[in-house]
Amino acid sequence: MAKEQHTKAAEHHETAAKSHRSAAEHHGKGDHAKGKEHAKAAMQHSQSAHQHSDEAHKKSDQQK
Repeated sequence: MAKEQHTKAAEHHETAAKSHRSAAEHHGKGDHAKGKEHAKAAMQHSQSAHQHSDEAHKKSDQQK
């Protein structure tokens, strides 16, 4: 169902945003190791969001 894929994509976008904020906070405090760790997690969540978005669009197109 396309709705489920859109929901999963949104959840990953939100998690990615939180990870980006954490990365920025840690980098700002000079804790670059933790900042890099959070930035990597943000990238992974962004990629997952993209995959779920693609799936949602494909399913939406099939329902037309």
